[in-house]
Amino acid sequence: MEFNFDGLVGPSHNYGGLSFGNIASQASEGQLSRPKEAALQGLAKMRLLHELGVPQAVIPPHMRPDLGLARRIGFSGSEGRLLATLAAEAPLVLAACYSASAMWTANAATVSASADTRDGRVHFTPANLQNKVHRSIEPPTTRRILKAIFADEERFAHHEPLPGTAALGDEGAANHTRFAKDHDVPGLELFVYGESAANPFGPRPKVFPARQTKEACEAIVRLHGLTPSGRLILQQSPEVIDQGVFHNDVIAVGHLQTLFAHEKAFEDSKDLDRLRRAVSKACGFELKAIVVREEDVPVADAVSSYIFNSQLVRTGSDRLALIAPMECKENERVHRHLEAVVAGPGGFDEVHYVELRQSMQGGGGPACLRLRVPMSEVEAQAFAPGVRFGPELHARLQTWVEAHYVEVLSPRDLADPAFVEGCRVALDELTGILGLGAIYPFQL
Repeated sequence: MEFNFDGLVGPSHNYGGLSFGNIASQASEGQLSRPKEAALQGLAKMRLLHELGVPQAVIPPHMRPDLGLARRIGFSGSEGRLLATLAAEAPLVLAACYSASAMWTANAATVSASADTRDGRVHFTPANLQNKVHRSIEPPTTRRILKAIFADEERFAHHEPLPGTAALGDEGAANHTRFAKDHDVPGLELFVYGESAANPFGPRPKVFPARQTKEACEAIVRLHGLTPSGRLILQQSPEVIDQGVFHNDVIAVGHLQTLFAHEKAFEDSKDLDRLRRAVSKACGFELKAIVVREEDVPVADAVSSYIFNSQLVRTGSDRLALIAPMECKENERVHRHLEAVVAGPGGFDEVHYVELRQSMQGGGGPACLRLRVPMSEVEAQAFAPGVRFGPELHARLQTWVEAHYVEVLSPRDLADPAFVEGCRVALDELTGILGLGAIYPFQL
């Protein structure tokens, strides 16, 4: 089975506009956010997946602000004084300390199925996210959370994040897709990078940064013990990165035997054929590729609607479903194309449109919010039971959100020490609900 571990939006959800290259993030800078609405929208998506028969679990949010970032770059003083200083003198640093981006757990780590690894364990490598200061603070907490959830060392292997250098830039599962007949048999793991550090004059974007390197992909292949026939590394098109496709999951999504991608997703026009051959050799089936042409859905529409940042899932009734953001329904060209794919041969069986506007305005949609973890039934029984999503947990989390989250959050609220304390109280209570123990630094 494949579990979707969705990131629960945190109580300090806000729009810092910090992610250069992410058009939606930059456009929303400084806007009022709605933390309660954001969290409830995420929970509603989890409930939909659960009701469709897709295994679903929860990953808790990170504690914000992380004022350790400010102290490491020379700011000092008590917490209250430090908040006031940052608000007055360094609002960008305060925004970075308050980054809400950890909710996008597709960037939390790269995960390899036990069926693909030499030691027969599920492997996790937290992403170093070194390309952005506000995201580079995430790996330590991410690693603690993953180790708390997947604590059984006989079945789960945890690696350190790659060194935080540009040559090894790693953005996690947003640039990783697994194809297989099923989740418990060997498959092909596809890694996608934006540039190669060893080839500085090779293809690379000219406007926005390429966050994933080929060398990072190769390092994870070694760490996870993937066989030569069980992995493929391709380059994302630099042209689409410069149009706002900051991760591969903004231009392509795959699941088991299906790929849904834009025709401009990869740098080399022959890469799709390479992928087909690699899947055939490793998995023994012909890849079902649903390729969208530029004339039907231009890259600009793909970026604004996040059509490819949808989730592809197999439902409990064995149907292939696309979980798409509501923005896809509101874009006439995108909506028309999706409905044609469903109606035509070899497409999806169904499309479900979900309201995630609070996440979308920050630059992430349905696929950004989840980390896919393929597991056998035995492995699925070995992770922390308290994070497994169902009606009871949904009700408890909904009550918790209603009790602790504010309706509206403005940038000036971030300097209020009372707001920080409220966030800590909320997350301390959450660890009890999820049964994870002390996963936050303020609890240690």
